Amino acid sequence: MSEDALLAHLDVSRETLERLRIFADLLTRWTRRINLVAPATVPEVWTRHILDSAQLWPLRPEPCPDWVDLGSGAGLPGLVIAALAAEGRLTAVTLVESDSRKSAFLITAAREMGLSPTVLTMRAEAVRLPPPAVISARALAPLPKLLDLAEPLIGPRTVCLFPKGARAHSELTAARAAWHTDVSEIASVTDPTATILRLQNIERRHDTSP
Repeated sequence: MSEDALLAHLDVSRETLERLRIFADLLTRWTRRINLVAPATVPEVWTRHILDSAQLWPLRPEPCPDWVDLGSGAGLPGLVIAALAAEGRLTAVTLVESDSRKSAFLITAAREMGLSPTVLTMRAEAVRLPPPAVISARALAPLPKLLDLAEPLIGPRTVCLFPKGARAHSELTAARAAWHTDVSEIASVTDPTATILRLQNIERRHDTSP
């Protein structure tokens, strides 16, 4: 998908599109050095990575004062979300990444994109912040492990947005052994085999019944 097609799909401003162009260029160049994304996916960066991340933005709750992205890696979806959030300037975005090289990329890319997210170079399970409106994670861990990692951040109004592949349903079944949650399964616009899990009212189970 081209930049213009993405613009039409998302109805973003030219300023936001320019930020995303800068991001796409940086992602392509840095991937040659530290393998931020699979090299085979670079030619399809707009579809496989940018749009795939951007489709989470309309799924946020309103209001959405803050967003925490765990295991941000290449800034997917975190930096894409930060670019979209900058239009309204109402959402503070925090990117969590334990790899120092990837964290350096996030800081550099944010600066060149004219964005100011908070970048935390630490493991997801070590993060202690007030519960945000949204927690996201892309390709970080299976759902049961993701919920374990996110648990210290989850509040009564927190929504978790987790893009998943073909194993989404089996991961959800496994997670329900330990968690109560209301779940919406949203079809991905970039991959017919993928699903976005939107979780809310998330609580750890204290019983052993199915």
